[in-house]
Amino acid sequence: MDARTPHPEGDFPEAFRRQLDLLMRLRRDVRRFRSDAVDEAVLRRCLSAIQMAPSVGLSEPWRLIRVESDAARAAALANFEAANDRALQGYGGDKAARYATLKLSGMRNAPVQMAFFCDESTTKGHGLGAGTMPEMRRYSVVCAITLFWLSLRAEGLGLGWVSILDPDQLTRDLNVPEDWQLVGYFCIGHPERLSDIPELEESGWERRYRDLPLETR
Repeated sequence: MDARTPHPEGDFPEAFRRQLDLLMRLRRDVRRFRSDAVDEAVLRRCLSAIQMAPSVGLSEPWRLIRVESDAARAAALANFEAANDRALQGYGGDKAARYATLKLSGMRNAPVQMAFFCDESTTKGHGLGAGTMPEMRRYSVVCAITLFWLSLRAEGLGLGWVSILDPDQLTRDLNVPEDWQLVGYFCIGHPERLSDIPELEESGWERRYRDLPLETR
């Protein structure tokens, strides 16, 4: 059976499953990018994966901003640097020294930068599933980001999620509606290297769980 063709009962061949496992292992949060430009057709193909993402009530609340102008990128970088300085002040001793060595953003050299927002006021989906848990809209955006991320990796590209930011300031700097909530700022490009180990684990900042923290109630 062709590896691209699902089994009639819905499962996939073992070779496909192995490749999927490898893709997830190599997904990694990328901070170090080569200077190569990103092919626009490839980027558009990866973005199309977002349309296959699940969303609560079929609300599709994701809103994307491509950050390209010098002014917008400078504002985003200044935002990160200020937030990063504040974060450093929250650590002391050896942890502060180690934090200061971490590379936590690829904003200076990533050729593509995007901000993903959640439209909290969307009427699409008619509020289904978001009445008691409105955060489900933001979770839907995260699902879309995950598919985009994996698609990028499959095309040889990497993504770095910048979370050390003032989201309200970024919302103002990018001039987006007030009811759009920032979910993530992303740096995208060709990674300098591949690894199946998180960079924060390689640096000694933290270790991954070796066993799934699964409990039974």
